[in-house]
Amino acid sequence: MTPTEMTAVELVAAYGAKELSPVEATEAVLARIDEVDGEINAMCLVDRESALAQARASEARWQAGAPQGLLDGVPTSMKDIFLTKGWPTLRGSKSIDPDQTWDVDAPVTARLREDGMVFVGKNTTPEIAWKGVTDSPLTGVTRNPLDTRMTAGGSSGGAAAIVAAGMGPVAVGTDAGGSIRIPASFCGIVGFKPTHGRVPMFPASPFGPLAHAGPMTRTVEDAALLMDIISLPDHRDPTALAPPRATFRGELARDLTGLHVAYSRDLGWVDVDPKVAATVDAAVAKVDAAGLHVTATDPGFDDPFDAFELLWGASAATLLRTMPGARDTIDPELGRAWDLGESVSGVDVFEARAVAAGLGITMGAFHEQHNLLITPTMPIPAFEAGHDVPPGSGMTHWAQWTPFTYPFNMTQQPAISIPCGTTAAGLPVGLQIIGPRHSDDLVLAAARWMEGVLTG
Repeated sequence: MTPTEMTAVELVAAYGAKELSPVEATEAVLARIDEVDGEINAMCLVDRESALAQARASEARWQAGAPQGLLDGVPTSMKDIFLTKGWPTLRGSKSIDPDQTWDVDAPVTARLREDGMVFVGKNTTPEIAWKGVTDSPLTGVTRNPLDTRMTAGGSSGGAAAIVAAGMGPVAVGTDAGGSIRIPASFCGIVGFKPTHGRVPMFPASPFGPLAHAGPMTRTVEDAALLMDIISLPDHRDPTALAPPRATFRGELARDLTGLHVAYSRDLGWVDVDPKVAATVDAAVAKVDAAGLHVTATDPGFDDPFDAFELLWGASAATLLRTMPGARDTIDPELGRAWDLGESVSGVDVFEARAVAAGLGITMGAFHEQHNLLITPTMPIPAFEAGHDVPPGSGMTHWAQWTPFTYPFNMTQQPAISIPCGTTAAGLPVGLQIIGPRHSDDLVLAAARWMEGVLTG
């Protein structure tokens, strides 16, 4: 197994056994970027000199028997949404001036740096992380490593693509409507959106309680380990939750006996591609047969798209107002979302927030009967790159094709996407596991168990 095929846990074990060094792993990742990223376009900045310097420092710590953190020396890249000292954070936008002082780390960046991870560069995002695919006026189109004709999804499509393509074993994404889980499903990796506030964020997201940050990895174990790092406290986020009492990795082996698990194939109103439905049905049947009893039932809410679109547009307008000259350079579809946000009133926003609260109450009652809810992550497989919506669908907004993800941003619940198979064309299909707020450890443990069932 080459370093670019190894998980973060495997890399750390190899460092400890002196079978591999952080420098060798970093050199392999940089070589992999050179080999494949010209076609995929997942990296918007690569800093070889800095990465190798960090790797050499990590190697010295490992040689001294004193690694700095849980993932010391593991290569990663930062989504170009997270502030990163020494590198510009352009958010996929031509409206942000790169020629300014960049001397602040976001909480996620700071925790990974403190842990000793090696930053090789920054990965792509659509402008201000605004949609479910990854392309922008600044960096162009990011493609799916499994089929470069197709989209990687978004907005954390660059992060998903680097993990899927071997350009780093782990990354961190943001998710205000599905932006971790959409690309995880399309690229065949694990993507976890924790409970809102579990991972501190700074600056405060204009998307408010819709916004989350979380791990994107090849395995659930890596996701749990990354959560143990990025969920550490940061005083700059006033909405951050208190630190968990136990480690997420330590909770992976918890007893799941007696769980009540629900499966909703379509939430009662989603039009699901038959190829996706059949793949998820087969995966759920395996889970049930393996001993985790699953009941088919819907959670009982209608499509909250109108309220979500209003909240999202108002949030986008709040941010775009602060970006001088943005009107002349932004993605035209983002401009239309901006116009929507400018057209609504404070009363409209609070009415939409009331819809979100009602949805949260409905899901809270549902989880009184069912510990977990399983759904498809996406109703469709990846579609042709370069389009905001599936060509020929008649849709106009990315959230119209992501109905399984954005409702659970409105409720702030933890939700994870794990690979559960592929279509006949070889495109990945994701299975989503959703738990009550603050049940992040349970969702990860169930995902790890189901991952084992599905992979044998």
